[in-house]
Amino acid sequence: MSIIINGMPVAPPTDPRVSLLDHLRETLHLTGTKKGCNQGACGACTVLADGERILSCLALAVQYEGREITTIEGLAEGDALHPLQAAFIKHDGFQCGYCTPGQICSAIGMAAEAKRGVPSHVTGDLSGAFSMTREEVQERMSGNLCRCGAHNGIIDAIRGTLSADIDA
Repeated sequence: MSIIINGMPVAPPTDPRVSLLDHLRETLHLTGTKKGCNQGACGACTVLADGERILSCLALAVQYEGREITTIEGLAEGDALHPLQAAFIKHDGFQCGYCTPGQICSAIGMAAEAKRGVPSHVTGDLSGAFSMTREEVQERMSGNLCRCGAHNGIIDAIRGTLSADIDA
């Protein structure tokens, strides 16, 4: 069995102890996904597994056999950036850029969660009819750290790109 990574089947590692992050970076040379803390605390390694955000540093690659993994490299369609990637540029949602791939993958997963009506800690209306306020987005993205100061641009990019889709 294989793992589908960015639409392509790839063999899982022969060593079952290899993290998904290390398999992506070291074996497949997909270096967009970053190794930050390697403890699941910073979110730099966030990728999408069947559309849900996961921390690839905490996941064993063999756990994802038969599943679809999307990394930052798999979001663009040819030369056309994913709308969120373009929004990060427009809103200056990055400075050093280290956290950017994890932020973008996390935001895409977060938008899907919100669209399904999954509440956050700060969601006031638990009926599922909530708005993606600045506070709501900040709470939902709190697992992804930015150390260089691009936080406001990140939140603006996410709200500008995804809130219309979520609120609809």
